[in-house]
Amino acid sequence: MNDSKAEFKRELGLLSSTMIVIGSMIGSGIFIVSADIARSVGSPGFLLLVWLITGVITIAAALSYGELAGMMPQAGGQYIYLREAYNPLTGFLYGWTLFLVIQTGTIAAVAVAFAKFTAVLIPWFSEKNLLFSVAGLGVSAAQVLAIVSVVFLTWLNLLGVRTGKIVQDVFTITKTLALLGLILLGLFIGRNADVVANNFSNFWGATWTHVEGGQIVSVEALTPLMLLAAIGVAMVGSLFSSDAWNNITFTAGEVINPKRNIPLSLALGTIIVTFLYISANVAYIAVLPLAGSPEGGDVFSRGIQFAVSDRVGTAAASTIFGEPAAIIMAILIMISTFGCNNGLILAGARVYYAMARDGVFFRKAGDLNSRSVPGLALVVQAVWASLLCLSGTYNDLLDYVIFAVLIFYILTIGGLFLLRKKRPDAERPYKAFGYPFIPAMYILLATAICVDLLIFKPRFTWPGVIIVLLGIPVFFVWKKFARTEAR
Repeated sequence: MNDSKAEFKRELGLLSSTMIVIGSMIGSGIFIVSADIARSVGSPGFLLLVWLITGVITIAAALSYGELAGMMPQAGGQYIYLREAYNPLTGFLYGWTLFLVIQTGTIAAVAVAFAKFTAVLIPWFSEKNLLFSVAGLGVSAAQVLAIVSVVFLTWLNLLGVRTGKIVQDVFTITKTLALLGLILLGLFIGRNADVVANNFSNFWGATWTHVEGGQIVSVEALTPLMLLAAIGVAMVGSLFSSDAWNNITFTAGEVINPKRNIPLSLALGTIIVTFLYISANVAYIAVLPLAGSPEGGDVFSRGIQFAVSDRVGTAAASTIFGEPAAIIMAILIMISTFGCNNGLILAGARVYYAMARDGVFFRKAGDLNSRSVPGLALVVQAVWASLLCLSGTYNDLLDYVIFAVLIFYILTIGGLFLLRKKRPDAERPYKAFGYPFIPAMYILLATAICVDLLIFKPRFTWPGVIIVLLGIPVFFVWKKFARTEAR
């Protein structure tokens, strides 16, 4: 039973808030996307540079968001910031895109990754095991498992924020320690002197390896201008792997002392994850050659570039653990993706709750259930994410998500400048570190990446723009419907 007068329960302290940031960021990407990055930039130095740039701009954005979180510690987070900095339409366009693509698309992509790695342990869940067809589309056992995982986590979060918090804390601490352990083992046990020497002999030799159908089509030596383009394209993967740090802002209504704990958790979480990601890639190049061939018969001849199914983490682990590596990594990634999706599911529903309270989402989604969580918002999110599990591949969703995310990150940090002028006397318990230089640096870098993606990945980026723009007529229709219903 829903109760529109119920209030959120403040259950999330600094530890749990930081676990939401870390847990929502670390999914399967760090174990997979370095292969595509390595193909795009062609050298260990630029592989690490891509991850370093990603970390710098992610931390810069998080430090900037801290000021907004301190000013407006309300459920809905970024939706609220955009609404207040610009207007209700801009806030709605973010919420609309979050629901259609950003949050639900990420949930779907992470759920599919969870299923793919479960299949390593239980082959029946393979993507190749087609169970039935829907509207001409084959539905695999992996897709069914992905949907079941989304439904199960949604049910857990319907039981209350304390349940969601416990799941988040346990899984995030477990996967963080496991990833740290893998890094240390790679650096000190699996380190291969010949591999290190080979990687350092061509540390900055930038090339772009173009692949079609699993075969190398061409290897392009990169001029300075094309190198910038290749880095921008390569950052799709690293940005996706570093995304969702802003999810803690969505849960502001349930955070204890949000004016302090949200800015702190944003800074701590993004710094910790950036350190882990860069360290993981240092470990990769300590145990595996970067360059390789898709026809290679072992992990060394395939290299980071052509690790089987792009599973760089598994390839690296195999140099340490041997045959059991695939199983060990599958378990680690299952834990990682399960915990990641718990955080995404917990946080995302709070945005739809805030939208419903403003009359621009299903009205009942603005009610809290008997456990003081937005029940209908959680259910609607689960339904749409489940449909996305059936509709697209991991990489397609990744490309859609990152472009839309960057657009709204740029707008939100731009809103920081606007609110400094519009509300100079507003309470700011925390002020953005390095203002105005660090926020401005983020805007410039993120804009450059967006332009790069529009040029070099138009097939996926332009649909993201169209999705955002489609929200404009939807906003006015919804507002009119809400006024009619209120009469």
